[in-house]
Amino acid sequence: MEQKRVSLGLKTHLLTGKMKNKIIIDVDTGVDDAQAIMMALAAPNVEVLGITCSHGNTPLENSCKNTLRVLKTCNRLDIPVYRGCAQPLLARKLHAGDFHGKDGLGDVPDPNAPGLELLQKNKAAQAIIKMVNEHPGEVTLVATAPLTNLAVAVSLNPNFTQKLKALYIMGGNTESRGNTTVCGEFNFVADSEAAYIVLERYTCPIYIATWEFSCRNSLPWSFCDTWLAQDTDKARFMEEIYAYTRKMVQTERYQKELVSGPGFNTCDCYAMAAAIDDTLLTESEEVAVTVELDGTHTRGMMVLDYMGLLKKKHKVFIMKKVDQEKFKQLLMNSLK
Repeated sequence: MEQKRVSLGLKTHLLTGKMKNKIIIDVDTGVDDAQAIMMALAAPNVEVLGITCSHGNTPLENSCKNTLRVLKTCNRLDIPVYRGCAQPLLARKLHAGDFHGKDGLGDVPDPNAPGLELLQKNKAAQAIIKMVNEHPGEVTLVATAPLTNLAVAVSLNPNFTQKLKALYIMGGNTESRGNTTVCGEFNFVADSEAAYIVLERYTCPIYIATWEFSCRNSLPWSFCDTWLAQDTDKARFMEEIYAYTRKMVQTERYQKELVSGPGFNTCDCYAMAAAIDDTLLTESEEVAVTVELDGTHTRGMMVLDYMGLLKKKHKVFIMKKVDQEKFKQLLMNSLK
């Protein structure tokens, strides 16, 4: 199977004169991760080297099963999937069953789901290191889960991050607006120590799609209707698994919680879209950041250092605005 992937990549290079963008996806596959995975698989300029699974939206075993279900729907079970961390480094486990359903994919039964025997034997952190070392300077890592796998990887091999082309993260916040705690976004709250370690030790360019950013760039629900109405197996799969979450997020109470008001917010897809097309991001802000670990109400909150008091040389790019027409097209293509 590995030889097959190499041959496909070489064939693409010979035909187009350039290699595809190599991407590793780190997920806790709930519905939003499924949307991001399908976006990457549909992009003609992307080669997904592997997918690593984490605890988060749903327990690790569900995350692995869900990832395989998405790959089966897209006829891409050739992509290797790796089992990662089942719990955060120090914090108590946190799941989002009330948001994505207990199984992470809307509690839609799938009697023909692929079995976990399809998972690779290597663990996620080791797999990330290996794939990056095999393609130095070429790999983009897209993280849409709590950052536990990434923190373990950099602890095992502190130097491999220098070989990463870039890291795109969905997580954190910029204005103390939480969606899980008063001041904390889910991915950073679910493993605050891991988020702290990643933002301290990863030295590659880092782009962060925060909670407030995704809210402000949300799309009209009418677009969501058009997106799901495509006459394809992928669209029917997405409509089924998204029904639980959509019903919940369209409640008046939840829509009022969004920073920009009502809208269709597929938050993980913003990080993925920016990784796929570097012209999609139209505005960003470069600033040093860290993660609060001790606050009673602010644990997991991302802190932006505008005064330079942290004395950090390495800064990150906080995503501000995207080209929504390009973003919509990537979403539409994901279900074709």
